[in-house]
Amino acid sequence: MDKFYQKDISPWVDEYLPRLRRYFSSRVNSADVDDLVQEVFAQLHWHLNQSDIEIENPRGYIFAVAKNLLVSHSRYQKSRCRTFHESLSQDLDIPDVITPERTVIGIQDCRCVLKAILGLPPRAGTAFKFHRFEGMTYQDIAERMGISKESVKELIQRALIKLRRALEEVP
Repeated sequence: MDKFYQKDISPWVDEYLPRLRRYFSSRVNSADVDDLVQEVFAQLHWHLNQSDIEIENPRGYIFAVAKNLLVSHSRYQKSRCRTFHESLSQDLDIPDVITPERTVIGIQDCRCVLKAILGLPPRAGTAFKFHRFEGMTYQDIAERMGISKESVKELIQRALIKLRRALEEVP
């Protein structure tokens, strides 16, 4: 086959696009429908342009590919535990009003965290401040403090544990 000649699949796209959308929309999340339809046509295009075999039954071939993609998609979703995740939606009850109570709670939490940061042991506090406030990498902190990268990691982990405990003690 001449490698510059590409077989046109647009007549099949026109004919089978609505059918494929219906097929997938009744079986998968609506966000995945167009991706799966596109993959069907991508495989069809590849097959037609990479092999010398003619497709005698386009409908059968297209829906066989669709079925195989559906099986693969389902396996992928199960492996990712997607059924256990909730999608974000506009229906979530997110408070959009800053109430005096929320303000006081935020101030108390902030004071508690600041007090805990200031109460960290000197080396752990320094490593934590470099990492969190100055955006330094563990390697940069290690060089600046004259310690190993693993020591920096350990210091920051200890600092985070102390901060977490301090926040848990907030009434």
